[in-house]
Amino acid sequence: MPPKLTLGPILFHWDADTKRDFYARIAEESPIDTVYLGEVVCSKRAPFFERYLPDIVERLERGGKTAVFSTLSEVMLPRERKMTTELCAQADRMIEVNNAAGLGAVYGRPHRIGPMMNVYNERTMAHLAARGARHIALPPELPRTVAAEMAGNARQIGVALEVQVFGRIPLALSARCFHARAHGRSKDECQFVCENDPDGLTLTTLGGDRMLAINGIQTLSYGYLNLAAEIEDMLALGIGHFRLSPHRTDMIAVATIFADRLAGRSDGPTAMQALGALGIGPFVNGFWHGLAGHLYRDQRVGTGLA
Repeated sequence: MPPKLTLGPILFHWDADTKRDFYARIAEESPIDTVYLGEVVCSKRAPFFERYLPDIVERLERGGKTAVFSTLSEVMLPRERKMTTELCAQADRMIEVNNAAGLGAVYGRPHRIGPMMNVYNERTMAHLAARGARHIALPPELPRTVAAEMAGNARQIGVALEVQVFGRIPLALSARCFHARAHGRSKDECQFVCENDPDGLTLTTLGGDRMLAINGIQTLSYGYLNLAAEIEDMLALGIGHFRLSPHRTDMIAVATIFADRLAGRSDGPTAMQALGALGIGPFVNGFWHGLAGHLYRDQRVGTGLA
């Protein structure tokens, strides 16, 4: 099958109007094949947009996209377990599971495994496939050497593989809300302060260096993952799905650039120049090359640069 371009769930707390406008453009203007929907970071955010989801799904499907519902990545409270179970119980909708709390509800029927499930090896992949997983998104910190082994095994057991190729990299989750604490608030009384940082709150070292980004309970990379130059290699490995993580930049332009790469209409340097012109960055690809994640290895010179 031809490679597919996917759009991951919005990780950040955008207001409802912004989200609706964003998905309307994705439905009507983007070359994306599959769109993941749902709140995956903080259950408190979910009610702000849940009532709009049926209309968004209808609009996306009218635009030729496949809509997939993603579950929470951290499940700690009874209401979060209930929320996850009810979402996974929707037999008429493909589900991406991001926490083991949802596995029981999708057991025995086709489903997807999200990158938050941390599928690091072939045995885990085979175990999940035996329970009904047909599509697995690899954790973005996996190096190429491991992805190559996983891709070979995935072909044997009939599982599709997906890899994130653009956007800040999800690194960790915590029971505490970093965003609330940074503003002197508790998690229960956060007043949704994370909405003030639509691409995450930059975290700096004591020396003033920009290091990470904070998104509620989530820690992300400061740099933006960009594997536009590695597309040919990833296709050769047998990876078939390429995920863009949404940000408040021109995601239609980002999607078009990556779609051109997948179709062979542009090369790596051309794509890198076009992405750089959008004013985002810095770009990183260190994890893929077995380096520290905050580095970018220029394929033309083979060096790791901070």
